Amino acid sequence: MTSPAQPGDQNPSSDREPAVLEAASTGFPAALSDLGRLVRIPGMAWPAFDQTQLERSAEAVAALATGTGVFDEVRILRAAIPGTDEHGQPAVLATRAARNGKPTILLYAHHDVQPPGDDALWETPPFEPTVRDGRLYGRGAADDKAGIMAHIASIRAVAEVIGDDLELGIAMFIEGEEEYGSRSFAQFLSDNKDALRADAIVVADSGNWDSVTPGLTVSLRGNARFTVRVRTLDHASHSGMFGGAVPDAMMATVTMLSTLWNEDGSVAVAGMTERDASTPEYSEDTLRDEAGLLPGTSPIGDGTILSRIWNKPSVTVIGIDATSVEAASNTLLPEVTVVVSARVAPGQSGEEAYAALEAHLRAHAPFGAELTFSDIDLGNGFLVDTSGWAVALTRDAMRDGYGVAPVDLGVGGSIPFIADLVREFPSAQILVTGVEDPHSRAHSPNESLHLDTFRHAVATEALLLSRMNDIRI
Repeated sequence: MTSPAQPGDQNPSSDREPAVLEAASTGFPAALSDLGRLVRIPGMAWPAFDQTQLERSAEAVAALATGTGVFDEVRILRAAIPGTDEHGQPAVLATRAARNGKPTILLYAHHDVQPPGDDALWETPPFEPTVRDGRLYGRGAADDKAGIMAHIASIRAVAEVIGDDLELGIAMFIEGEEEYGSRSFAQFLSDNKDALRADAIVVADSGNWDSVTPGLTVSLRGNARFTVRVRTLDHASHSGMFGGAVPDAMMATVTMLSTLWNEDGSVAVAGMTERDASTPEYSEDTLRDEAGLLPGTSPIGDGTILSRIWNKPSVTVIGIDATSVEAASNTLLPEVTVVVSARVAPGQSGEEAYAALEAHLRAHAPFGAELTFSDIDLGNGFLVDTSGWAVALTRDAMRDGYGVAPVDLGVGGSIPFIADLVREFPSAQILVTGVEDPHSRAHSPNESLHLDTFRHAVATEALLLSRMNDIRI
């Protein structure tokens, strides 16, 4: 493959780039309006929610893709979930073949969203898009329907300017179950491998350094999530009759879980590794502001703050089944069930980290408590090869689209399906980008999108597509 044109070289994109940026700018109000319409669709992949809303969401995305006039084919597809008789949620696959030796780029985002949680915690209804203080509020406004619209809006801008000279191959894959674990993702890739094959893949599901500084994500932590049931009795007993001699399941659970962390809050599980890598400056004040840390609460862990988030493991108890406060009685509980979610340092597999966690909990189960593990969900981290031409091209497009040099980011979250992309398309360059800023509150009440960040993300991707159109392979 030839390298992209170097600065100072004459190429068609340099002459048309002002027009591409102008088209991205003038098309922004329409993109924002379309984003609002997507936010209004409460498409959640959990079976407890109305699944017809996901179908509506997929149809809306397919209509947007068709409306660009760029794609040769737009389809709504479902893939089988391996090991079951079920199929996954509807995904949109839009494809356009490359012409005259030009490369192909695959654009990924997802149209499903997290449940809104308690509506009372939202300042405005979660599925009623609302603009205030330079931000668009609503569930999915940032994660990840803005990713969809960044793709659509950038394609519109490039198509408007380049027209029949657009020879770049473009595939767009908008998934419908990312928030639900991407259960059919690997099968979808296998089923549609030829249509999805690309030279570069943009995964628009990450974030930026701040609201004005773009970020290219170059490392992601993996994940290990599981459920563990703790049993100490075969039936509930009166706490007054047997308390003090009989360990209840809650006592055993709390005692066991407390061994997962050192006194400073760092992970105390033997076998969970750390990655040794430098991190940018990031103050405790910034952490407090972005995370909402209470004034009297101190950060946890050791090392630089970003090394704790990007390069070290974390363990969080995210769910517990026990007697509710309202129904509490003087009873020794026979069993308690908890869900543990661990983030795994880049470079360690989810399987290896889970094995270390299970071994640790079994070794630290007090009083001979009986443990049962289930619902194990694992994902590997990711380290980007930053030496490729597509990475250089993306950094340049970010610099010109935002007007600020980008920062290489590590991300504490996980995108496990990237491992599937690497397996199916080992020669493709993976570019993890996003529209979120640290105040987007994805997955939380009052999720929002910073409008200027969105505007710059559209300009960046439009420049990237325009410049890729000048490359021959």
